[in-house]
Amino acid sequence: MEAYDLNQTHIIIPPEEIALSTKQLQVYYGHNQQPSMTNASLSFPRFQITALIGASGSGKSTYLRALNRMNDRIARVDGEIRYRGTNINSPKVNVYEVRKHIGMVFQKPNPFAKSISENITFALKAAGITNRQELSNRVETSLKEAALWDEVKDSLNKSALSLSGGQQQRLCIARAIAMKPDILLLDEPASALDPISTTKLEVTLKELTKKYTIIIVTHNMEQASRISTYTAFFHLGHVLEYDQTEKIFQTPEIQATHDYVTGNFG
Repeated sequence: MEAYDLNQTHIIIPPEEIALSTKQLQVYYGHNQQPSMTNASLSFPRFQITALIGASGSGKSTYLRALNRMNDRIARVDGEIRYRGTNINSPKVNVYEVRKHIGMVFQKPNPFAKSISENITFALKAAGITNRQELSNRVETSLKEAALWDEVKDSLNKSALSLSGGQQQRLCIARAIAMKPDILLLDEPASALDPISTTKLEVTLKELTKKYTIIIVTHNMEQASRISTYTAFFHLGHVLEYDQTEKIFQTPEIQATHDYVTGNFG
């Protein structure tokens, strides 16, 4: 693989209102002296989809997981994560409160072995919501927002495990948005899905930007170019380029980005 200059970067600050930003974020696993993720300073615009791209091991999933403190027990995270005027990377911040505002959907659909409706009400009940009408409303609203309601409205008491992979992933999105978060983090949510399910998921995500800010890790270049407004390119734990998606894919500033998006990488 060509040795790129990791100090050569091109990172913009979007002109839109910023929902979340990081400053000099670094992640250290175990007793490593070298960070797995280095000096990541990015700003994510509200009500947009931002894609994080890069080869396997480039640091994009490590970075994404840091945004709602998912790395807490397995890594040391230095630097700032700014959300609503607060550094949520501070040890004084309640991690569970953070995750109410910043939801996460993982690569492999992971519904609970419960009914479709219980998948959504489980966390709501844990958060103290017990009113049956409110729970019922949240189930319907979140399933509609995740574009799943019409497919499951007559089988809400069926096991979530009986759903197809694509339906399970949209259920996991519904489960995340039932908590009414502000931001949704998605780690390669379509990697286990067939093309038809992937298309449905992408349409759903674009629709969700009416209410949510979305940050998505994807290996799929076409997917990033189809659904995101901004794209960040990661390489060897560094963010080398961050700009409007169209610019990243058509006229990138950094050679490594150009090589990656044109397939001349590695």
